[in-house]
Amino acid sequence: MEISSKPKRLKIKWFSLVRITGLFLVLGYHFFQNTYPGGFVGVDVFFAFSGFLITSLMFDEFAASGSFKLGSFYQRRFYRIVPPLILSVLIVMPFTYLVGTDFITGIGKQIAAAFGFVTNYFEIATGGSYENNFIPHLFVHTWSLAVEMHFYIIWGFLVYLFSKAIHFIPGGRHQQLKTFRSIIFLISAIFALASIVGMKIGGEGLKDFSPVYFSSLTHCFPFFIGAVLSTVTGVSTLPHSFEKHIAEKWTAPRAILLMAAAFVGLLVITFKLDFSAAFTYPYGMVLAVLLAAAMICGARILHEKTPNVSEPWLFGFLADCSYSVYLYHWPLYVIFSHKMSNGWAAVWTTVLSFLFAAFSYYLVEPLVAGRKGHLFGYRVSGKSITLPLTALIAGLLVVTGFTENNAPRMSKLERNLWIGGIYQDADGVKAAQDTVMAQVAPPKPKKKDESKQKTDTNDYRKYNKQSAAEKLKLPPGVSIIGDSVTLGTRRYLEPHVADAQVDAEGDRKLDQAHGVMMEQQKNNTLREFVVICVGTNSLNDYEEQAKKIIADLKPGHKLVFMTPYDKTATASWNSTKLGEFERTLPAKYKWITIADWGKIAPQHPEVFNGTDGVHFAGRAAGDRLYAKVVNDGLIAAAKKPGKPTEKD
Repeated sequence: MEISSKPKRLKIKWFSLVRITGLFLVLGYHFFQNTYPGGFVGVDVFFAFSGFLITSLMFDEFAASGSFKLGSFYQRRFYRIVPPLILSVLIVMPFTYLVGTDFITGIGKQIAAAFGFVTNYFEIATGGSYENNFIPHLFVHTWSLAVEMHFYIIWGFLVYLFSKAIHFIPGGRHQQLKTFRSIIFLISAIFALASIVGMKIGGEGLKDFSPVYFSSLTHCFPFFIGAVLSTVTGVSTLPHSFEKHIAEKWTAPRAILLMAAAFVGLLVITFKLDFSAAFTYPYGMVLAVLLAAAMICGARILHEKTPNVSEPWLFGFLADCSYSVYLYHWPLYVIFSHKMSNGWAAVWTTVLSFLFAAFSYYLVEPLVAGRKGHLFGYRVSGKSITLPLTALIAGLLVVTGFTENNAPRMSKLERNLWIGGIYQDADGVKAAQDTVMAQVAPPKPKKKDESKQKTDTNDYRKYNKQSAAEKLKLPPGVSIIGDSVTLGTRRYLEPHVADAQVDAEGDRKLDQAHGVMMEQQKNNTLREFVVICVGTNSLNDYEEQAKKIIADLKPGHKLVFMTPYDKTATASWNSTKLGEFERTLPAKYKWITIADWGKIAPQHPEVFNGTDGVHFAGRAAGDRLYAKVVNDGLIAAAKKPGKPTEKD
């Protein structure tokens, strides 16, 4: 193979389709997550393509000059990644005034993490997740930039060392290039395998896979699989064996078929993979990366087989804008989805993302790099646009600084849950005392407190005969076991539900509610009425866990299930399915009652205006409505018998 003195500036025509595929998988996942639950693998398509392209260009540079210039490599990566990132943050900040201040809580830390390329570890440290944040961070999506930048820094340095060491190997440039490819192949394969094994081991036993998903160590294998592919294919400098293989065995239709099959495989994964499923880590993601690699290989072959076919302009435009669209789409979607329907939010997000991305890619980025930009098809020099562009960026900097300076350090939701947690901790002292007393003597009847426990139409006690509970010596009253919604309203709930004790915790799931119930039951502090207000965070085993609560509750108790509500939930969500399942239970179990928050809450949308659609941020109207639904459920339960004994 003849090696030229200068690297060929070869643009592979059909690579655009790979980048477009990655972009639209990500957009589909974020816009319509229930329809495309596996669309998050679009990020892995990007990763694999980056690993392939960057390593291929390293080979091209080495083939042309016999060296790899690390400083130039870092400079190119900086100009490609950093200016668009900074611009996207500045442009997004004015849009935050369309929503409440909860969405900019701690925004300074988010911006610092994004600019410092440590968002992935920032999210791990703060417990962030795409799956369970009710108020997601606006710049959480920059976790992928952090992983990518870590790869560029470390891989660039290692390849630089290898390129220097290769000169000690005897032989000409051709032999050195072959050896260089072999070394990169071996190291890339080792790193890819180590990362895959790390994700597998690190993901074992996890229910929230964010730590292994966000980590650069466990999520770098797509880059290295792409790098492995580059050693056997390439961009400008192709191995002789690959060139021969293309010439002898491949045709354009076969290359198209390979790309189409890989694309269909990625679509199937988009419909089937689940972020919270153990199979995804790493098997599903590795499969997605291999399909992406097949698509890349098909595109490279198709380029060779279609010398007289031009790539459509639209493909190039979409691919050029893909990186910046990724930067803009997530924060804009978070903002718009809280102001309008999901469909319109997706439309506005897409339109504005491409508009801002084109402005960034064709005008701002070239000017920052010292080249001429494009504006409506015309070349624009730095001199003609410097003043207005500087004024625009200065204005955006002022808005960003003002917004960050005035952003709350704690959201209304966090503050409400924090205060509720303090009250619950204080009550925990009394609960511990009750536990001790319950072990030595049956509970004494409480004295009436006219200010809190006056019987009225909302008091279940006037309907409750309690004969079975008294016979079984169950503590009278109500035990409410809830999640973050209950925790947020517990200060109102306890005094407005007669003789109630609340145990609530954020992100609580049914299995954890079962654990709380069993602990109270063991300590003889579980009261006659048991209200389970958990379900917003339901996992796939919701039915099994609900049945476990039913089976393990002791006789005499009356069980009330509070159905969950999430404004954004669709019929395919576990929380919705749990609510439907719970509504079937009273027909089978006469001692079970439904407090239907899932049906009552959407009838009062004003309670959730400006919130995440799950919590009501301490609003008095929300507190009253929530307590009313609980009380109505208790009144219905009071008219029913308790759980029968085996003899009954």
